[in-house]
Amino acid sequence: MKNLKQNNFKTELKFVYSENNSLSIVFQDNDLLLGVVGEFNNNLKELEKLTNTNIYSRGNSILIKSDPKKNNLVKNAIQFLTNQFITNGNIEKKDIISSVNKFMIEENNNNNNNTSKNIEYIIKTPKKSVIPRSEKQKNYVRALRESDIVISAGPAGTGKTFLAVAVGLTMLLEKKIERIILSRPAVEAGERLGFLPGDMREKVDPYLRPLYDSLYDLLDFEKIQKKIEIGDIEIAPLAFMRGRTLKNSFAILDEAQNATDTQIKMFLTRIGENSKIVINGDPSQIDLPNKNLSGLNRSKKLLCNLSEISIIDFDHSDVVRHPLVSKIVKAYSDINND
Repeated sequence: MKNLKQNNFKTELKFVYSENNSLSIVFQDNDLLLGVVGEFNNNLKELEKLTNTNIYSRGNSILIKSDPKKNNLVKNAIQFLTNQFITNGNIEKKDIISSVNKFMIEENNNNNNNTSKNIEYIIKTPKKSVIPRSEKQKNYVRALRESDIVISAGPAGTGKTFLAVAVGLTMLLEKKIERIILSRPAVEAGERLGFLPGDMREKVDPYLRPLYDSLYDLLDFEKIQKKIEIGDIEIAPLAFMRGRTLKNSFAILDEAQNATDTQIKMFLTRIGENSKIVINGDPSQIDLPNKNLSGLNRSKKLLCNLSEISIIDFDHSDVVRHPLVSKIVKAYSDINND
């Protein structure tokens, strides 16, 4: 897919309202229009299902037929998806879901010019530009950039790890820090894996695989491997962090719900000069034999009054994976609250 930003494409959209509750969005460039509607109009079909509207592609325009409120919602979604295509050269299903789910709805309540308000939150990495998709994600990105320590808690799929890795990677590439340190407790998720073959790295790699996945999604595999080899990126189990002082570093502790109070305290007190520490976890997925040993919630309560530390709590409305993930998280949360 061509990079539209590198070409002088006309990206301004024109909006034409009709008396029969229809709205036409006119594109000045057909390549941009084709990118937004998708192959066989698949993006528009997905948007139709999500908004319960009728959307058509006619000539150089997209026609929406519904009530004014839904027309405006689809308009904002199209604006968001247009910006996504211009920035990344493609549109994924999750982008369509996010454009309707929360990000665009909240922006619609405040101002119709949605895209420009989010420029400051875009995280530009070599492979893609990452855009926060909810207000809490924006607050999280701001905290990652401004606070010395960030503690975030919330369900799977809210972007806790991915956004933190993205911010850390940009700081490394901009030489604001010298290395990224990614850590996790080596705790099995409700299963006994038994003996694992290989050296120490091969034994702990299965526990750290999600961290690798985030890195590979943001930077080429060969470049990630090179940075791991020279020590610019370090991936290690939490037990290996004791006794160290982290200087000029961006350190992330993932799956912190499986770290004890003592372990989280140990990790936090590794912070050194020109460093940031991020603690992420999901309190609903504690795999410790004794769930009361988890130190994540306790760390939030103890440290919430320190101005240098930001606390971010996500919920099911911030989930940006498949829409079913949000519904599943909410269903389990409702049962646990009964």
